[in-house]
Amino acid sequence: MENKPAAEALAQPYTADLARRFALAANYRAVAHPSLPNYLALTSGSTFGVHDDDYHVLARTGIGEQLGQHGVTWRAYMEGLTGDCRQNHGRYAVKHDPFAYYGGACPKQVVSFGPLDGDLAGQDTPRYVWITPDLCHDGHDCAAADADAFLGQLVPKILASPAWTRGGVLLLTWDEDDGGSGNQVATIVASPELKAQRSDRPYDHYSLLATAEDLLRVPRLGAANQASGLDDLL
Repeated sequence: MENKPAAEALAQPYTADLARRFALAANYRAVAHPSLPNYLALTSGSTFGVHDDDYHVLARTGIGEQLGQHGVTWRAYMEGLTGDCRQNHGRYAVKHDPFAYYGGACPKQVVSFGPLDGDLAGQDTPRYVWITPDLCHDGHDCAAADADAFLGQLVPKILASPAWTRGGVLLLTWDEDDGGSGNQVATIVASPELKAQRSDRPYDHYSLLATAEDLLRVPRLGAANQASGLDDLL
């Protein structure tokens, strides 16, 4: 999700309900401004020194390639994607699709929202699923209430999926704040057996990457090596 400080995101009814029902990382911060370096940190353990939202061809060190090398199935669903993943179109923004930057190609695993409902409802959901809403539904161009309403439609489908009910983990986070809260953002961890709780330990996007890689039993990338995983929330 996009550009909302933790307090604003957690003031929305559906997001607040998720935070009450599951686990909230109450001291979680993004690592940079603007959007792109945060997306890179979440998927590679590095910002690569990027300080803008421009298109850059980066070394192939993202989690997608890593998972492929370890035989772990994955898919990234980009709402609004209808063409070349390296070009903006409609409400699809390249800066919110980190997989388009690693090696300068569009991996076959990067798809539109078209197959998402079927993949969630089936028995063969990829083990690693990344979801990027479009520029309105993520809260970037639209109000927090619009983004919350989108989550209220999407997240119940995830929580009803066989992949989640069999012990899956949903990691929900925002890329950055609006510049006025020290980059503190809301991050919620949801799993079927998880008790409602919160943690005040300091975490960031490298912590989320470390957690995902630990759950998938693959080595940690980049700065995730030194990060604290969200272990106390799991």
